[in-house]
Amino acid sequence: MVYSGCDDLKITDNKPQTNYCNIAIEDSIATITLNRKEVYNALNADLINELIQLLIWTKERSVGENNDLLDSNGDKYLRILVVKSVGKHFCAGADINMMREAGSKTAEENRQDSTRLDQLFYSLWSHPCFTVGLIQGVALGGGAGLIACLDHIIMESKSQLALSEAKLGILPAVIGPYVYRKIGSAQFRRLSMLASRVSAEEALRIGFANEIVDTSEDFHSSLEKIIIEVLSTGPMAISEAKKLTLIFDRWNDDDSKLRQFTLDETSKMRGSKEGQEGLSSFIERRKPNWLSKE
Repeated sequence: MVYSGCDDLKITDNKPQTNYCNIAIEDSIATITLNRKEVYNALNADLINELIQLLIWTKERSVGENNDLLDSNGDKYLRILVVKSVGKHFCAGADINMMREAGSKTAEENRQDSTRLDQLFYSLWSHPCFTVGLIQGVALGGGAGLIACLDHIIMESKSQLALSEAKLGILPAVIGPYVYRKIGSAQFRRLSMLASRVSAEEALRIGFANEIVDTSEDFHSSLEKIIIEVLSTGPMAISEAKKLTLIFDRWNDDDSKLRQFTLDETSKMRGSKEGQEGLSSFIERRKPNWLSKE
């Protein structure tokens, strides 16, 4: 594929400066690591802002955003985004100081805080890469919200999650749309009312998680299997499938128009350069170019 981006964004461009999380790039895989282990990776305003910046940076340098495998330097654009944390717990939810301050803030100030949090969740939910979460310890409140926004979740067997907001007399409203889409109406209602912790086994049963590993040391082998599967798939097909899901989520027209839309999308992808390459490689019994470059 030939680079066609207008802004000439490169993988070697300077990354956002961060203090509470970090990013590592290896080939077409970006890994974002939450790094506030002394407070169990709780979300404060600074961490939220840093995560948003990293999500924007990786989105702009993804295959899905640029419709190309390589940047103008010949470096691979991103296809997979891994989110993980250091320390005992994945994310204990909102930072205690942020919650304490919320009580003294005006309604408008609290709305601004919620807007930043919503930007974080939506940026992760709609990210063009295939996103994977590695979950150890607990994921509470906003931590569970992060999980709900990811495409594939691997949980350590002793880990737990909770929509814990009701224990504080508040609602899981900002994370609500993403959790609702993840697990459905009945389970979202039950978990948000109980606000109790859910085991990894139950998370798997209700569709909150996709895999369970015995210990966090086993994350690597499970992650490697997912990486192999994703990299064997058309990179634009992955990004477009996510866009298609977003459209289905908010479709409010009649079924006949939905059927017409799906026909148009199928024709568009079959005629795209990736679709043509995939079909040609199948007929010619060779690897498609996104595989040969890995």
